[in-house]
Amino acid sequence: MIIEDPAIVEKINEKLSSQIRVWGIERTNGSFSAYQLCDSRVYEYLIPTYCFLPPHPESFLGKELPKLAEEAEDLAGYQERQGEVSSFWKETEENLVKPFLEGLDSELSESIRKALYDVEPTSVEIQPDTVSTADVGTSEAKPADTEVQPINPQVPCAPDLSNTAQSVDGSDHQPSVSAPDSSTVRAGDSSGEAQKPKEGTNRAPSSPFETALKQLKHIIIARKKTYRIDPKRLARVQSVLNQYVGTHNFHNYTISKLSRDPSAKRVIKSFTVAPKPIIINETEWLSLKVHGQSFMMHQIRKMVTMAALIVRCGCPEERMNDSYGHDKLTLPKAPSLGLLLERPVFDSYNSKMRGDDVEGKGEVGFEKYEKEIAEFKQREIYERIFREEDAQDTFHTFFASLDSVRRPDLLYLSSLGVTAARRQTAEGEEDTKSVEQIIPEVSDDEGEDANGQEG
Repeated sequence: MIIEDPAIVEKINEKLSSQIRVWGIERTNGSFSAYQLCDSRVYEYLIPTYCFLPPHPESFLGKELPKLAEEAEDLAGYQERQGEVSSFWKETEENLVKPFLEGLDSELSESIRKALYDVEPTSVEIQPDTVSTADVGTSEAKPADTEVQPINPQVPCAPDLSNTAQSVDGSDHQPSVSAPDSSTVRAGDSSGEAQKPKEGTNRAPSSPFETALKQLKHIIIARKKTYRIDPKRLARVQSVLNQYVGTHNFHNYTISKLSRDPSAKRVIKSFTVAPKPIIINETEWLSLKVHGQSFMMHQIRKMVTMAALIVRCGCPEERMNDSYGHDKLTLPKAPSLGLLLERPVFDSYNSKMRGDDVEGKGEVGFEKYEKEIAEFKQREIYERIFREEDAQDTFHTFFASLDSVRRPDLLYLSSLGVTAARRQTAEGEEDTKSVEQIIPEVSDDEGEDANGQEG
């Protein structure tokens, strides 16, 4: 194209949607292919820091992990790895949950606890996945052969906790969390009876149980959002991510690949967590960036899940090596909400251009536009992610479901390792559903191409 006009980029952008930007124009050689000459890619994943809190002590994982640590004679090590968060759930229970439940009828109180932390693995309703066109960081339609994930009706969706504040706050302000007046849901009280739906609507009235459950979930989620990650735990997150660097067999981090498949081996150049968390709408977030030569279907989301589970379950870091072995491990996909392709990398092509020193042909890169790109990401991508998490509590629902489903698939995260998962799976082998099949699936569109690469 003829680009003699020095203001051509600005004129192009004036005609585009605000969600599409042209940063610059570079003249390339005739054989240039953005797909074939891409050496590697950098992805970013944004995740709330409360995802690294340990499972609730009354959840299935919360009960099993310390028991298996004691059996493995590693209880002291397990407690040390969870030391900086050991008081979080105790304080939440004493200051918020217990006062709320004491104001309820005892039978109602017990039912609510069971609904929160004791999820049956067999009561599932299989529904096809749906792909939202509003998902952030996606570009391709979901592959037709993607597996269908059942939805567990016993894990209710969290209530809308949207925060009206949209400004970016870098302070360490922590919102206060207080339990609502439990008398509003006391069984038998007129105030706790189901509210009649508005005239002209078909919405079913809420029962005292549903109302109380929703209020308690509101309390717990609001409390989790006050969490600020300890530097020691942040360092452990980075230490776990470091285990990915190098060439490994990632057959457990994708679908339909066996451990002996050579294509399951991938090279990860770096995987880093930003040293300074950011606070948006009173929730603290971490930015994880992974740089790899190529990625398989779901690989990044499963890598994020594994890293988060290792930290939150107080699991020894060497368990990462088991995921590269022959055992088939259950690794659910982290929500697609936080994932975005940051940039493709053309190092080999740029090196050739520097060597040829061809006049008028420049290197293909994004470094000179970092300021503009950062502003664009904040406005068009980050803010959408933060708003959707505020409204849907996507990450809370995902990890709370993993913690509570009474299945042995994730017990390899205990101090006993894969042995615990094998043993307990054998005891209940008549139920073949895995944790990944049971958890609620938020979205499955990840922008993978037909060859199983993300990008």
